Amino acid sequence: MAASRRSEFIREVAELVQNLQQQRDRDVDTVLGELTENAARAMPGAQYAGITVATRNGKVRTASATHRYAELLDEIQQHSDQGPCLSAAWEHHIMRINDLTRERRWPAYCREAAEETPIRSIMSFQLFTDHHSMAALNFYAEQPNAFDDEAAELGLILATHTALAWNMFRRDEQFRSALASRDIIGQAKGMIMERFKIDAVQAFELLKRLSQSSNTPLAVVAREMVQAEHPADDRDRARGV
Repeated sequence: MAASRRSEFIREVAELVQNLQQQRDRDVDTVLGELTENAARAMPGAQYAGITVATRNGKVRTASATHRYAELLDEIQQHSDQGPCLSAAWEHHIMRINDLTRERRWPAYCREAAEETPIRSIMSFQLFTDHHSMAALNFYAEQPNAFDDEAAELGLILATHTALAWNMFRRDEQFRSALASRDIIGQAKGMIMERFKIDAVQAFELLKRLSQSSNTPLAVVAREMVQAEHPADDRDRARGV
């Protein structure tokens, strides 16, 4: 691919990430879908793309995909417990299969993938990995040898932009969740203070003891308490009133 065209693709993806930063109210599934679609269009030779997420306990899911083939290949990785996407995420920054029918790594995965799909070329890039989970950005093509070294170089750039955008939205979701938890705990504290005529510190300590004794997260205990006190309000919210 010409250097000018590659630069144009990179600029387009960078602009997408910048635009997403200004639209924090969008849900993460929509964001991942747009990132995956744009990555597929930017990668020469790629017909499909997807993002694979896996956990240390062996669960694999498709976070986003441009085609059913990407989801099916993740399902094959799930029950065969092997594949290029998992290896890219856990072990290496990039994995490439030039021809599924000739590949000797991951034999169970390659055999079933070649039988169940027309996919022959796969290239996978690590997005993130931590103690609990990982993710990989994957590109697929029905032709063998669809991805060369230049495509691998571009893929690393696309994966970096995708990872940055995703991490941004993950942090935002965690922040919004923390704010919501703080609000519901505050409501529960106010109820306890009013009912038992105690101060805020004592009310919080009571909530903590309830959480510990029931082995239930503090925010869940608080939410259940507020819902029990105002069931009609919850029904109204559920109906959108």
